[in-house]
Amino acid sequence: MTIDYDVVIIGGSIVGRYAAMNAAQQRANVALVEPSSLDDGFVYHHAFGSITNRLRQTLQNARFGIHLISTSLSEKCQISLGWEEAALYAKSIAANITEQLSPAILGAAGVDVISGSGHFQGSQARRPGDLAFIVNNRLLSARHYLLATGSTPAIPAIEGLQSVGYLTLSNIWHSLNSSANSHTPPQNWVIIGGVPQSIELAQILARLGFRVALILSRPYLLPNLDPEISALLQAQLEIEGVRVLTQTAVTQVMRIENKKWVQAGDKAIEADEIVVATGQQANLDSLNLPTVGVKWHPGRLLVNNKLQTTNQRIYACGDVIGGYDFVNVAKYEAKIAIDNALFFPTRKVNYNSVPWALFTQPMLAQVGLSEKQAKSQYGNDEILVLRQYFKSLTAAQITDETTGICKLIVKRNGEVLGGSLLGKESGELINIIALAIAQKIKAKHLANLSTVYPSFAEILQQTALEWNQQKLSNFGLQEFLDDFFLFRRGW
Repeated sequence: MTIDYDVVIIGGSIVGRYAAMNAAQQRANVALVEPSSLDDGFVYHHAFGSITNRLRQTLQNARFGIHLISTSLSEKCQISLGWEEAALYAKSIAANITEQLSPAILGAAGVDVISGSGHFQGSQARRPGDLAFIVNNRLLSARHYLLATGSTPAIPAIEGLQSVGYLTLSNIWHSLNSSANSHTPPQNWVIIGGVPQSIELAQILARLGFRVALILSRPYLLPNLDPEISALLQAQLEIEGVRVLTQTAVTQVMRIENKKWVQAGDKAIEADEIVVATGQQANLDSLNLPTVGVKWHPGRLLVNNKLQTTNQRIYACGDVIGGYDFVNVAKYEAKIAIDNALFFPTRKVNYNSVPWALFTQPMLAQVGLSEKQAKSQYGNDEILVLRQYFKSLTAAQITDETTGICKLIVKRNGEVLGGSLLGKESGELINIIALAIAQKIKAKHLANLSTVYPSFAEILQQTALEWNQQKLSNFGLQEFLDDFFLFRRGW
């Protein structure tokens, strides 16, 4: 069989389009197979998050001496959210982002974009001609393939859930906008499940003035999250009105007198609307993967550290291989998978320097090893935990953004292993810690940064300075320095 393409990407996610553009820029012959439309829910999610942050800031402007004055003495100045305008703003943002990697743009770059669904045909043999992908009765033959099909919400088997009805993270914004424009939107929300987007959603809905309950099966908001930072974020959510129930299982959903009720542990919670966010399942069912020797666990494909599936000619990236749905992580995986597919499969994934963030306010960001992971790997005596609070920053005091903490996990020699941030600009600052981990930049070099004053970047310098302080806690070193300065004063 003739080889038509260097790589065929089976898409259905924005990461599939990113991978196709990346391959085309390397002069490869590329085909992208994807459904007729992509899920733009994540754009609406972030757009409404930005809107609610602006709304909250406007409501708090009086603290800075900023007051809205009505032109009429008989009218009280009020602030309200125009749903139609907000939805139009979110729609325009989604259109702009989608256009950057639209089929037209990809086609102009040399990508053969094919709309439709298909499946694999062939065997597990290593010869290129023995494997093909069929779509719209067309046979696509390639040397390698990349699965970037995305995922759909995994719905738990909760009694009564299907009959009562629910929303997911994919359709909530379209549904909320429709209900808000036609009548009063749902006031009581119950969110089942703790993924990054559901935690963000809980805060967004609370800031829109709704009553929100967030139900988690775990003791903390997210696994592998620093407990201290998790507690701070949970406290912030609760201050804003989110009812957080941890270590709680939802056992039943029912409808009583036109009201939805959620049985969570020993509590019955009334809900106008229920959002299910317990996880994702990979879009794999129609691809005929068993025939070509690709194996998977429930919800994710099995891949090695080169992102090859159990058929080494088929790669995978993004949420089809499990984990949380972070676009930057998926793009990192896509770049490695494409390089391995087009050239020699030598690149391996290393997530230690890949950051991720929760777009709450204040924002949470993390990279590398947590304190628990680092101590498990290197031992308690080898690990130092450096921390500093945002309230010590001049920039934080000026902007009234004092809630926050920075933690660095370092070895005794100063090597940075991980970092966690909760606070203003955390999504930007975490990138510096990620660079320090990737380039082996030690804590002493971060401590020597001359950051702009005032700025939030000072938190990194101040935290890294704690490494010097903890070194000085060594009694022998203290005794040496005391003797040194005593000797020099008498010089």
